[in-house]
Amino acid sequence: MTAEISRALAPNGTLRVGINMANMLLVTGETANGDPAGVAPDMAAELARRLSLDLRLIPMPRPGHVADAIAGPEVDLGLIAREPERAETVAFTPPYCEIEATYLVAPDSPIREIGEVDAPGRKIAVANRAAYDLYLKRSLKHAELVRADGLPAAFEMFATEKMEVLAGLRPALLKNAEDLPGSRVLPGRYTTIEQALGCKPGRPEVSAYLAEFVAEMIASGFVADAIQRHGVAGKLEVAA
Repeated sequence: MTAEISRALAPNGTLRVGINMANMLLVTGETANGDPAGVAPDMAAELARRLSLDLRLIPMPRPGHVADAIAGPEVDLGLIAREPERAETVAFTPPYCEIEATYLVAPDSPIREIGEVDAPGRKIAVANRAAYDLYLKRSLKHAELVRADGLPAAFEMFATEKMEVLAGLRPALLKNAEDLPGSRVLPGRYTTIEQALGCKPGRPEVSAYLAEFVAEMIASGFVADAIQRHGVAGKLEVAA
């Protein structure tokens, strides 16, 4: 069975995995040979080991690039947030870890709660095609999303153009708040971003194997150990 999954997932014998380099919690450094290091690369390496496949990690600058690559010929697998819009072209596993998404508000903003953000005339800076951008695009009724290429660029736009709200992942926003005195990260969350494995759709046996793999990585403590090992405990949570 494992040999069949290996051939179906990576017919050339090398598991090509797209890695989202924009997520500072899942990729926290690099190995001696320059490969990405972190929780996501650890998951990819363990999967390749179990399937007796060589591993090639392919760094990509944004999650949208990974989603596009999974749907195309570039990679066999990707590790990004699962999201309904992406699921139109990507078969996702259940999540293996979760990250809270919330807002950073400007120093002079009167906003105190997440529910106050979605108001007519309000503009929200956001990283284009991030999972939280896709979520907010579906859920906001009044506020306008203003997109930039990645969270650092979104923060720069938020700060220099004196926008009132920046959307993002809580750990990154807490770091942004240090660079803008008086700004505040709102309590609570508007969604939880669920990180998963994604592959090409239409192969139920591969999807079933990957779902079982994720469940075992959680139950065995592999994910929790990786979170501790890479120093992101308290920022990244094991999926429930």
